[in-house]
Amino acid sequence: MSGSARPRKHSLTLQGHRTSVSLEDAFWSEVQRLAEVEGKSVNELIAEIDAGRGTKSGLASAIRVYVLERLKAGH
Repeated sequence: MSGSARPRKHSLTLQGHRTSVSLEDAFWSEVQRLAEVEGKSVNELIAEIDAGRGTKSGLASAIRVYVLERLKAGH
């Protein structure tokens, strides 16, 4: 695995508000790739993940699960 195994903060704008999420470089790179494949900005993709996560998980966890599910589906 390339990059840092430790989470790093990444700034986002969700629903018009600035926030940050701590993700490992491998997950962040994959979020960027998936957003490009889907023709969306990173903010748009993460806003969709955020809207679908409910209140049972944190945003970073929801992003990791989304990335894992997409990779398992062959995207």
